[in-house]
Amino acid sequence: MMTLLRQHGFAFGRALRQLLRARSGFLLNTFVVAIALALPFAGLNLLENLRPLSEQLSVEPEISIFMTPDAPREQAAALAANIRKIAGEVKGNASVEFIPREKALNALQARSGLGDVVATLGANPLPDSYVLKLAGLRKLDEAAHVETLAAKLKSLPGVDNVQVDSTWIKRLAALLNILQLALLFLGLTLGVVVVVVVFNTIRLQVLTQREEIEVSRLVGATDAFICRPFYYSGALLGLCAGAVALGAVALALVPMNDAIADFAHLYASEFQLAPLGPVASLILLALSATLGLLGALFSVRRHLARLN
Repeated sequence: MMTLLRQHGFAFGRALRQLLRARSGFLLNTFVVAIALALPFAGLNLLENLRPLSEQLSVEPEISIFMTPDAPREQAAALAANIRKIAGEVKGNASVEFIPREKALNALQARSGLGDVVATLGANPLPDSYVLKLAGLRKLDEAAHVETLAAKLKSLPGVDNVQVDSTWIKRLAALLNILQLALLFLGLTLGVVVVVVVFNTIRLQVLTQREEIEVSRLVGATDAFICRPFYYSGALLGLCAGAVALGAVALALVPMNDAIADFAHLYASEFQLAPLGPVASLILLALSATLGLLGALFSVRRHLARLN
């Protein structure tokens, strides 16, 4: 066990020395790989910030139930029991509020400033209505049952129209799913780019050290012993590039949040983009190192075989 650890320590040190000798080339390759990694990292950061927001918005949909204009007040008031019964079929807490047509008219006049225009209409054109609020829906699939609930409410006697205000939220969720698939495709594509860049970098190292590799084989060095420094070089390249990409994304959040703050204030919101957490960052760094290791693995096996 100690022998294996010493061999890996020797290979790691040799890889570091090789990278330090070719600092300019290593830095250039690091920035190239970091640019490729920054795009999917930024997309993942954006999705991680938008997903909790969409889930939060979808948990309290409201359903507006409008009676027919000629429905008697007694019929409208008696509908509350049926609405509560139907609302009980959906998980979560439901609250039903009856809004008489007189109250709706007063609210319209106060909010829109159209008092004079409404007064010229004579009779009140607004119907009695109910507002059904659903709270405690924790998942988007639970909120999807609201459409079924709305269809049942529309079939009640005296109901003219039913409006659900969570439609745009489900559109946002569908958009997030599309963005997630696009991010996955982008990540896979740029992951291949990273592997190719590391492949070419390690290829140049193998060709540069060709004579050293041949001498090592003459003195009995195994292929595993020869390959380890190149593996560490590829992993270090991927790890450093991942760290640079994460740093670039974190720095880009500062001016972006300034712009978002101005927009969010228009909607009385304090929404800000937060950087990725430590666990997600470590996973991305490990993934970056793995991509570098794969590129080195493919390159070393291919070019060492040609040196035989």
